[in-house]
Parts: sequence; structure tokens; C-alpha cells
Amino acid sequence: MTKFFNKLNLNNKLAFIAIVLGLTALIIGSPTNETKVTINPNDLALMISKGADHIEVEELADWIIQGKMDYRLLDLRDDKSFNEYHIPTAENVPLSELMNYQIERNEKVIIYSEGGIHSSQAWFLLKSKGYKSAYFIIGGLDEWKDEILFPSAPADSTSESLAQFNKMKEVSKFFGGSPIESTSNTTEKVIVPYLTMPKIQTTAPVGGTTKKKKKEGC
Repeated sequence: MTKFFNKLNLNNKLAFIAIVLGLTALIIGSPTNETKVTINPNDLALMISKGADHIEVEELADWIIQGKMDYRLLDLRDDKSFNEYHIPTAENVPLSELMNYQIERNEKVIIYSEGGIHSSQAWFLLKSKGYKSAYFIIGGLDEWKDEILFPSAPADSTSESLAQFNKMKEVSKFFGGSPIESTSNTTEKVIVPYLTMPKIQTTAPVGGTTKKKKKEGC
């Protein structure tokens, strides 16, 4: 179901929102819950149509390379998957623990899962709790692998597409990835039998600096 949500048209996304909001209402509608936020489906639909609900993997990669520290990146997968590989600077917060995790409501929060389904669901839940600066990575870790770690040479050979691929090759190498080149004088790509995930780095050495983990708040 990779990228399923991202490929939906607006009407289908709205239907998906309705389902999630119904489930969310069960969560936040309890009188024992301290925080109750009114959600306007039209506002959510507008955010989705404008792309204000997500960020692209290229944008995130650029932030990490620049050493930006004004966000928290949350990996919603289980700890086994997280330990095998995760995007640099990420914190492991399984989806089942997200609502009890210490995140300040004024923080910029970026969430991702393997594909796009769980992270988009988690985005709705965060919105239901009043997190205004919550975003999910469109395509999730699958998109990160395809576009950042293992970008493929373009089928065409226009100057624009080649320039973009050359740029992504450098980005890929920064993160320990392996760009997939085309064979000489053909548009046929090299067959790669196994793509080896890069070793996990606990820090992102950008410009000789080490990214510090932000202090968690209530």
C-alpha cells in the first residue's frame, strides 16, 4: 500500500479524512481526556489541497545537510525496523506511543513511516490534539530510499533531468546511498540485485558540526 494515500484524488482523500476523523472523535471525545480540539474538515481539506500537510524527502534531505535544528523528526515504525535503518536525526516513536510522547504543541514535528499510510493517519491524530506545525513525509521511508539513497538515472537525457540527477547523486553519497546509473549509450538501467542500506550514523556531520538532540517538553 506504498504511497496509497498520496495517489488519492481530493474526493477520496476527503473520504479517508472522514473515516479518520470518526476514529479520532472516539479518542478525543472522552470526558476524561484533558485536551479536546475541534477539527474543521474543510480546513484539513484545504491544507491537503495546498500541500501544507507534508514535506518532500528532497526538502528534508536539504534540511539535514544544512544542519537545520528547528524541527523534530519522528520515526513511527517499530524499534527493530528503526534500528535496522532510519533517517538521520530521527527519534523512534512507535505509532501506538505517539499520543503519549513528549512533544510541545509549538514544535515543528515531522513524522514518517514505511510508506505513507501510518504517517498520514498520525498526522490527523496530531492535528486533533492541536499540533499546528505537524507534517508527514510524503511517501515515507520508501520515498527516501527511492529518491535520496538510491536515485535512478533518468530515462531521458535532457540537460535539466541530467542536472537534477547529478545533484541527487551528491545528496545520495552524503547519506551513504548508491545512485543507480544507466548503462552507456542506452536507456536501460543497470540491474542491481541487492541494494545495501547504508550504516546508521547517530549524528549528521554537516559543516563540521554535530546535531544535538532537542530537549523534550511536556
